[in-house]
Amino acid sequence: MNALSFTSNDYPTLGVEIELQLVESSTLALSNSIEEVLKSLPEEYHQFVKPELMQSYLEINTGVCRTVAEAGNDLRRTLEATEKAIEKLGLKLFWSATHPFSSWREQEITVNDRYYLLVDLMQDIARRLVTFGLHIHVGVDTGDKAIMVGERMLRYLPLLLSLSSNSPFWEGRNTGIHSNRSIIMEGLPTAGLPHLVRNWSEYTWLINHLINTGFINTIREICWDVRPHNNFGTVEIRVCD
Repeated sequence: MNALSFTSNDYPTLGVEIELQLVESSTLALSNSIEEVLKSLPEEYHQFVKPELMQSYLEINTGVCRTVAEAGNDLRRTLEATEKAIEKLGLKLFWSATHPFSSWREQEITVNDRYYLLVDLMQDIARRLVTFGLHIHVGVDTGDKAIMVGERMLRYLPLLLSLSSNSPFWEGRNTGIHSNRSIIMEGLPTAGLPHLVRNWSEYTWLINHLINTGFINTIREICWDVRPHNNFGTVEIRVCD
């Protein structure tokens, strides 16, 4: 079994990732423009603005923060710089967990071997993931603590989802579901509620088993509503729209 190391944080760090849609200013339709957007950004923001599965959205990350206020100021700086850069391209950032009318069939996969492998493995389940979420990282000191905190968070996931829900529309119609993003994500076999494990050792065994059986290609394909992030040394809450 391959060991899975966990990066220790000496204090409860805070990090935020937010996925935002790239839309055309004139039509508000999704635009497969991530390459042009990244080229237009000042170099100092490249570490905070990342491509994602589809070319029609991006992810904005904070640095490692200590307080909510610090994270908010960090996000604000990057958002303002991004909005200024893409305005020259005839684009806007659109805040919603699904797009109200653009079809997933028209979205292009970002040029990245990991994304190609995911789509090859999951096919249309992956191609339909034109969804956009908010992820929150809280640093902890050990893998065992990450497992424990993740388990304690389960009771709060419905509350967090209900407070953040903003995706009732899908392909031009009202689905009647407040968070249609969460329903789409349920189609992914590695999403939804996490497998319950008792400690970091059991989690390591599970990840090795999923990789060895071909169920996932890498640990990054685990998209549970709450999960440990071994590289960052955090508990990552992923349930929010």
